[in-house]
Amino acid sequence: MPSPWGWFAVTACGDPGDICNNFEEPVALQEMDTSNGVLLPFYDPDSSIVYLCGKGDSSIRYFEITDEPPFVHYLNTFSSKEPQRGMGFMPKRGLDVSKCEIARFYKLHERKCEPIIMTVPRKSDLFQDDLYPDTPGPVPSLEADEWISGQDAEPVLISLRDGYVPAKHRELRVTKRNVLDVRPPSDPRRSQSASDAQLSQHTLETLLEQIKALREQVQAQEQRITALENMLCELVDGTD
Repeated sequence: MPSPWGWFAVTACGDPGDICNNFEEPVALQEMDTSNGVLLPFYDPDSSIVYLCGKGDSSIRYFEITDEPPFVHYLNTFSSKEPQRGMGFMPKRGLDVSKCEIARFYKLHERKCEPIIMTVPRKSDLFQDDLYPDTPGPVPSLEADEWISGQDAEPVLISLRDGYVPAKHRELRVTKRNVLDVRPPSDPRRSQSASDAQLSQHTLETLLEQIKALREQVQAQEQRITALENMLCELVDGTD
């Protein structure tokens, strides 16, 4: 299987001679496996990490690329139960830098798309400059006609510091809702949805029931007060 980089070659699934003919002599050979699936490589130049995903495979292997021998250093393997039908890679400017997210994949299943997030554990809440150097932005450095004519230019870099949102400690508040706050609109021309009309009807019925209960309680208290006053009058008359 030919590799898109001259300094990285996969030997178990292809002929090394093809790689040498296309990209001269490779500086490193890394044996993977004997799978015949299509290789889906993703390279992050900011962190010098290459991610290797295989169509039909259920793992993501990632390596660090350095300028010193042996050049290719195995880091780790992310494994899951279901194989991937395809894989997408989020650009660096779309990552959540407040959580030290360095890569985000979108794994295509048969009926869903699963995000896979890779982060670097850091205790500090500050912006991590070593993880997020200036990265290519959405503005192209050349127009299509300029590129076709043979011109070349470095990508326009942007800083991810502006996209950093520090974590805020949210204050927990418990607010008791008053049923009287839910009122029908004062403007009769304002249209109401079915849910709003149902809510207003329910609120009105609740208020009517509460008023009825209060009236009954007031009547009972008035009867009790009248009875107590009569008893008091009888006691006063008896003492005289």
